[in-house]
Amino acid sequence: MAVFGKRKNKRYDYTPRFYKGSGSPFEMKGKFDDYRDTLGASKGFKGKITSAVDDYRHNEDKEGANKRVLIIIAVLILIFLFIIEFDLSIFF
Repeated sequence: MAVFGKRKNKRYDYTPRFYKGSGSPFEMKGKFDDYRDTLGASKGFKGKITSAVDDYRHNEDKEGANKRVLIIIAVLILIFLFIIEFDLSIFF
């Protein structure tokens, strides 16, 4: 039974004692978040995949990244063929 209406919550304005900087000291942010395009609002699975592909296509180190991806894919395929005991002698 409130005679004078609802009670307002008290505001607590806390500023850290030894913090000297810009922005909120409580904000959790990664070191490279400013440079990533894939971070941001939740876009769903298709949106995440398309933004990752766009980020890969517009990468400055395109040559090195392509070579790395191809080498990783080749190694994974060879490991898979070794696991299923594929006979590699047909290539030689």
